[in-house]
Amino acid sequence: MRDFHAPGRSPVIAARGMAATSMPAATLTAIEVLKSGGNALDAAIAAVAVLGVIEPQSTGIGGDCFCLYAPAGTGRVYAMNGSGRAPMASTPEALRALGVNQLVDTSAHVVTIPGAVSAWEALNAAHGRKSLDFLLRPAIGFAENGFPVLQRVAADWADAAGKLRLNEASTRLYLKGGEAPREGDIMRFPALAKTLRAIAAKGARGFYEGEVAADMVATLRALGGLHTEEDFAASLRGAEFVDPIKRAWKGMEIFECPPNGSGIVALMMLGLLEGFTPPEGAMSAERFHRHIEAARLAYRDRDAFIADPAQVEVPTETLLSDAYLHGMAKLITDERAMVVPPAPDTLLPKHKDTVYLCVVDEEGNACSFINSLFKSFGTGITAERSGVMLHNRGFGFRLQEGHPNCIAPGKRPMHTIIPGMAMKDGRAVMPFGVMGGHFQPMGQTLLLSNMFDYGMNPQEALDAPRLFPEAGKVQVEAHVPAATVAKLNALGHVCEPISKPHGGGQAIFMDHDRGVLVGGSDPRKDGCVLGY
Repeated sequence: MRDFHAPGRSPVIAARGMAATSMPAATLTAIEVLKSGGNALDAAIAAVAVLGVIEPQSTGIGGDCFCLYAPAGTGRVYAMNGSGRAPMASTPEALRALGVNQLVDTSAHVVTIPGAVSAWEALNAAHGRKSLDFLLRPAIGFAENGFPVLQRVAADWADAAGKLRLNEASTRLYLKGGEAPREGDIMRFPALAKTLRAIAAKGARGFYEGEVAADMVATLRALGGLHTEEDFAASLRGAEFVDPIKRAWKGMEIFECPPNGSGIVALMMLGLLEGFTPPEGAMSAERFHRHIEAARLAYRDRDAFIADPAQVEVPTETLLSDAYLHGMAKLITDERAMVVPPAPDTLLPKHKDTVYLCVVDEEGNACSFINSLFKSFGTGITAERSGVMLHNRGFGFRLQEGHPNCIAPGKRPMHTIIPGMAMKDGRAVMPFGVMGGHFQPMGQTLLLSNMFDYGMNPQEALDAPRLFPEAGKVQVEAHVPAATVAKLNALGHVCEPISKPHGGGQAIFMDHDRGVLVGGSDPRKDGCVLGY
């Protein structure tokens, strides 16, 4: 039990339904959908649409998504890949002919065709109970009538103001007098509301065809992009259900979306660590040292192998095999930090903005959902007439021929956003996710270990301090104990403080024995858990 004299919050416990998102209004939207007769997937779609309006730096219809959905009584987990593809004219040769020798995160060339709306429609058609028209009404209301800017959103908005000023439409729509809105300011997006209404009325066609698509294409081509309306029309059914990947762990099965997502990295880390007996103390240097070493090995392989399996052979089975992982784990020793070749430069920026949410309904359906613009406000490019902020997921591509992530027509880039789902005996145990770009596999494994190695509840597990190895150093949050940091340095790690904390997260543990749901929401964001 937590110290009630100390700052913090208790986990939320409820018996029927629960939602956890990074914004209170989105969480409340999800609960209202559940109470209206919608299921967990309906609630997730409605909530993520709201987040695309009121947390605009993180997500929106101009981005991508992934989803894991576990319908009660089926024993199955459905995986949705809602990541977009490069325009058909995008080749290294074509870009070099335009004088592009390096991809820039604010360029039209890193905009892949957004996949989120296609995925929402496909998920809704396969597993939803409510119409898209019904589910999008709350988001439309916030875009038309306005919403107050919350504290973390205001801070992120201020950090991204310079990027937004680079684009005239973004300056007009997302800034006030050239400055980011302050905490408590009311913002409205009438053009985005109109586009959401088009999607509500026409489904995904309202986004990928007609005037909305034409506006996005015109905007991108004016900035040198190679996109066409045919690229958008071809993406109408671009989202697809895929076979999830999984690994047995501590009597459960942990499910992830397969490559081009990087959920495989989380499963690899669990496999690398499973041979070690968890040391005493969740904040011990020994525990963090092993986690750092496992991350260095798994992320090295991510950079070498993970790409779009439709165009590149990805050795998923080998990377998840016991023989490979247990053999590689022998490189980890408690005496010192290992010396490994530095991981290839992935061109992924240090901080990304993403929303993760999870919902469980009273039937036991569980949804794990993640939606992202990649970096804060994506490219910073807005299609003004439609109000769509465009992501920069294509920044994960390379121009290096022969590299697994070399840009190519219709190719999906390696993705960092990963929803997770724990199952046991054919039933969902916990939808979970941790935001924060390529920190996410590290974050997921820390969360799982906090709960199932160290007995924390979901809120404690999300509250706990984090660290992450990157570029030869270990980025440490402020509340990692100083003695732990000193011991890590003595082992050969180079620890440095990080200005912004690592990611954010949500989790809902389904306690089937007691018939209750136990939820947590990360204090690093503005969000909350609600249950009933």
